[in-house]
Amino acid sequence: MRQTLTFILAGGKGERLNPLTRDRAKPAVPFGGIYRIIDFTLSNCVNSGLRRIYLLIQYKSFSLQKHILAGWDVVSNQLGEFIDVIPAQQRIGADWYKGTADAIYQNIYAIQDHDPDLILILAGDHVYKMNYQKLIDYHRLMGADLVLPCIPMPASMSRDFGVVEVDEQGRVCGFQEKPKKPKTIPGDPNKIYASMGIYLFNRHSLIEELKQDAHAPLSEHDFGKNIIPQMIKSGKKMYVYKFVDGKGAPRYWRDIGTRDAYYQATMDLVKSRPEFNLYDKSWPVRTYHEQYPPIKLMNAFDEGQKVVAIVDDSLIAGGCILKGAQVHGSVISPNVHINTKARILNSVIMEGVEIGEGARVKNSIIDKQVIIPPGASVGYDLEKDKKKFDVTRSGIVIVAKRVEVG
Repeated sequence: MRQTLTFILAGGKGERLNPLTRDRAKPAVPFGGIYRIIDFTLSNCVNSGLRRIYLLIQYKSFSLQKHILAGWDVVSNQLGEFIDVIPAQQRIGADWYKGTADAIYQNIYAIQDHDPDLILILAGDHVYKMNYQKLIDYHRLMGADLVLPCIPMPASMSRDFGVVEVDEQGRVCGFQEKPKKPKTIPGDPNKIYASMGIYLFNRHSLIEELKQDAHAPLSEHDFGKNIIPQMIKSGKKMYVYKFVDGKGAPRYWRDIGTRDAYYQATMDLVKSRPEFNLYDKSWPVRTYHEQYPPIKLMNAFDEGQKVVAIVDDSLIAGGCILKGAQVHGSVISPNVHINTKARILNSVIMEGVEIGEGARVKNSIIDKQVIIPPGASVGYDLEKDKKKFDVTRSGIVIVAKRVEVG
């Protein structure tokens, strides 16, 4: 694994996640109560034995850098291991990163410094578990220039993904960006191979393709739109790596680049039988843990009547105090205070939120340090909420960071 160098692309603006990305990069958005989105990709790397990792950052990266420095000092520099952050530096010109391929091209010196055999390029905004060692073994077995991990999806979802066209042997022969009429899997006209945004390159092939692309005047400098079609034309050996279980069914993978996708992936965690298991000791998800006291559930009294705190199908992080409140199907992040007779339903509550007595929150995402006063409601009157907050297509209300709800 020392012959593999990993780059994680973590510099995108994440405009489709606004306002959650108003003050932070997309990979730094909190997820699952105690994590940041980037933790899932980094955990896959460390659990797979990949410990030479560069994070390429650009947009509003301060909180992301703080998180990496505080929580990911888990490798040994003395053994040649590192998790290093590289900001956009205009190292080879006056431009910031112009695309996914350009981000790697501008850091081509890092590849030359380490002289690896393989380059693994990952996205920093996906939630999944993958043993990259199996991907590397497959790459070597096929003698490939590039291997593209893909997940089988219904053809009806093609407009949301880059679609990889393959022949009967699984060799890549085409790429379509969010097509209306996609090329389907050979023998299965109802399924497509959706690109996961993961690329495992032979080093020599990658450098050659990046240099060629850098001098193409009309290129968008993107792996899916430009590099892969360029390699297809030149006849390079490219194969799909199917991200499926032993029965051929797709494994859990979520691109949470939109607000509705983020909400749905979070709700996946609170199901009675979640598809994505945070409690798998064989594949731990690591993060930075602040020092919080234990969760406190308190009964309360209202006009002499006992009000019992009730929690079900929910994740509750440390430092939270729930006083005579009800929480159903929700994710509650650290240091949240929920007061008497407040009711939280199918919602994401981020760190440091204060929810007043009798307040109600439903189908909502409440960002950090929001104050919801006694008796207020969020998510119950969408027309009213649209005048003050962001509301997604599916009706999820998002209250931005540090907003005081009137």
